[in-house]
Amino acid sequence: MNKLPLNSERLRFSGIISLLFWLLCSLSILAKEPPYLILVSFDGFRWDYPTRGISPNLDYIKQNGVSAISLEPVFPSKTFPNHISIITGMYPENHGIIMNYFDDPYHHQSYGLNDSLSIRDPRWYLGEAFWETAERQGITCASYFWPGSELKLPYRKPTYRELYEHKRPYETRVKGVLKWLQLPPEKRPHFITLYMHETDSKGHRYGPNSPEVNDAIRLLDSMLGKLIAGLKKIHMMEKTNIVVVSDHGMTEVDTFRVVNIEAMLKKYRVTITGSGPVMMIQPADEQLHQVYEELKEKAAHYRVYRREEVPSYFHYSHHPFISSLVLVADLGWELQTDAGVKRLRKKKSAVGGDHGYDNHQLDMHGIFYAMGPAFKKGYRTGTIRNIDIYPMLCKIFHIMPRQNIDGKLERIAFVLRGE
Repeated sequence: MNKLPLNSERLRFSGIISLLFWLLCSLSILAKEPPYLILVSFDGFRWDYPTRGISPNLDYIKQNGVSAISLEPVFPSKTFPNHISIITGMYPENHGIIMNYFDDPYHHQSYGLNDSLSIRDPRWYLGEAFWETAERQGITCASYFWPGSELKLPYRKPTYRELYEHKRPYETRVKGVLKWLQLPPEKRPHFITLYMHETDSKGHRYGPNSPEVNDAIRLLDSMLGKLIAGLKKIHMMEKTNIVVVSDHGMTEVDTFRVVNIEAMLKKYRVTITGSGPVMMIQPADEQLHQVYEELKEKAAHYRVYRREEVPSYFHYSHHPFISSLVLVADLGWELQTDAGVKRLRKKKSAVGGDHGYDNHQLDMHGIFYAMGPAFKKGYRTGTIRNIDIYPMLCKIFHIMPRQNIDGKLERIAFVLRGE
């Protein structure tokens, strides 16, 4: 029998060893447990609130993880559009939730954050939430409140979820997250969202510079402390990533800085959507030019754009439910209807807070803090865009992101270890 040359035998042996090594590596990757990550949202927690010296648990994450100077929201800097942008990596004009309240003029239907029927109707949501992406690729997810998590379609929701209850105690929410993490390993969620609203509620009512907002900062930070302590108690701290964000900031407003747009347009047939920092107006077709010219001529403390002329940096032109005219108030000013003006006059205090303005205004920016095995330690960076969080999550979980997103991994990957 002919013998193979020595070099051929070595080559074949080397190939077998390489194949075995590749198989072992592949099996190791497949057998490795997916990471754990809790995405926490503090609604209306402005970028500079942590500098007030009353949030020791955020300071702890800053020392042991990553902190950004600010988190830039999308326009409009409202709650639902931004929570959906964070979880889908898309601008509102692409994911569909263009305001907290808006209409479908073609089917005469309305969407509103206080309307449980509309917020659970999948037809409004054009983007894919991270839990949809993750669940499809074998990652079990849970949501203790997050806009978009209550959809009726089974394949568009996380495995575990709680339906929103505004008055549910924050401590109960934290305990619910920790309870999920104590499920048997095969049932345990690896990605969890957690939402708390205190700084937003107090900011609207009393203004961002009030003692009440400082109390809200302390309260939410203490809940973060309870979460960290709970993770340590159940021996999950070392393998859990915590990402703390906010959807937007807050600026001071008062009843003396108001423009009554409805009173200005009494002689026209218009439909007005929204109030406060941003407003959409749909005139009758034949009156569009007149209404636009009048609003432009009288513009004081606001800017008016035709939909197709909205500045490209707002990314707010390409959805069919955006009205023909978009008005954006100057920071601290409010655009109102007759009913809105009456409501403001009944307020006990002239001062309050609001958000929804130009998302590049620093007062509208939120926070980004992250800590855990996926993140660098003691790393400080500048402003991060909230649409880049979705691709970052996909990177952490080693899953394929959707290809139609607006977020870019390269703008945020540097906060991760090994990058």
